[in-house]
Amino acid sequence: MLRRLIPLFILVLPLAEIACFILVGRHIGLFATLSLVVLSAVAGVVLMRIQGFGVLARLRQSGLQGRTPGKEMLDAAMIMIAGILLLIPGFLTDIVGIALFLPPVRSFLWARLMRNVVVVDIGGAQPANGPQTDPRTGPQRTIDLDESDFHRDGRS
Repeated sequence: MLRRLIPLFILVLPLAEIACFILVGRHIGLFATLSLVVLSAVAGVVLMRIQGFGVLARLRQSGLQGRTPGKEMLDAAMIMIAGILLLIPGFLTDIVGIALFLPPVRSFLWARLMRNVVVVDIGGAQPANGPQTDPRTGPQRTIDLDESDFHRDGRS
């Protein structure tokens, strides 16, 4: 389902950005609109540099402490995506990019992701984000399968 929406999104996003340019340009003028676009690109580069170094320091610290740096890696990826979104000319991508630079938004996305993902330490089968337990069945086990161990038989 998501694969079908991606081409539609790629088609609709530039049209929505153009509509935003027209609306903003009518209210504040051409020069101010173009200045905002250039300013957002510069701000994206500066913010990506500042926050990127902070995330790299936290990534290094978690590695030295022996913890799995899952959250720090996701923060680094989101900061990179946010910087790219701010470099792309457009107000809608700028709003999403600025939101991804905010630590509460990244923490919210981390919490949403961790509800569906179990991070397993490579050295053993103990989840790095704490043991996953279900009150009805007890602790869940993680089973690691190779490609040859799993296949689909065509049934859903």
